Amino acid sequence: MAEWGKSETQNSASYTFRIERPLFLSNMALLGYVVLIMLFSFFMHMVYKRYYKKQRERLLRKKTREFELKELENNQKLMRFKNDKLREDIEAKNRELGMSTMNLIKKNEFLNSLKKELTSVEDGKALKHVIKIIDKNINNTDDWNLFQEAFNNADKDFLKKIKQLHPSLTANDLRLCAYLRLNLSSKEIAPLLNISPRSVEVKRYRLRKKMELAHETSLTNYILEL
Repeated sequence: MAEWGKSETQNSASYTFRIERPLFLSNMALLGYVVLIMLFSFFMHMVYKRYYKKQRERLLRKKTREFELKELENNQKLMRFKNDKLREDIEAKNRELGMSTMNLIKKNEFLNSLKKELTSVEDGKALKHVIKIIDKNINNTDDWNLFQEAFNNADKDFLKKIKQLHPSLTANDLRLCAYLRLNLSSKEIAPLLNISPRSVEVKRYRLRKKMELAHETSLTNYILEL
């Protein structure tokens, strides 16, 4: 009875079992997961980086455009201010020139009428000195110099330009050109040159010939368009 129990104990066996992890949990799979996560993180980082870079560039372009528009607006305002100031200066100079011209016309008209009254007096010998003074004031070069200064302030390049185009013009021709530039009539120019309106027409004809203008070309229009 005892022997049989001993034989049964000696015939027993022990077994060890090892359960393998599934393939998706293997070391290689886990390493692959880590690599994929890193790649995905890197990819997302690049995507966001590119996105924010584009956002910054878009914002920068927007700010640059706003700055350029603001600068353009400021430049336009400055240009308008300068143009307004220039226009005011030109208008002031033109008013000054117009007043100077009208004063000369009125002065010379008055002196010419006074001269006619004096020449009708019988005692002409006693009045010769007075008439001589009147003639001197009518042909006063100081008046022309003052007028020329005002004219050059309003239209500084005209006399130089017309002299370059027509070098043969004399000082008297240039003076007539200046009056024509103001669009004065022969009647208005006459007292300024101390001659009759008819003589002004003769001077205009001679000026046309010197300039060699075509017959159909208006002398006044030609001078105004220079």
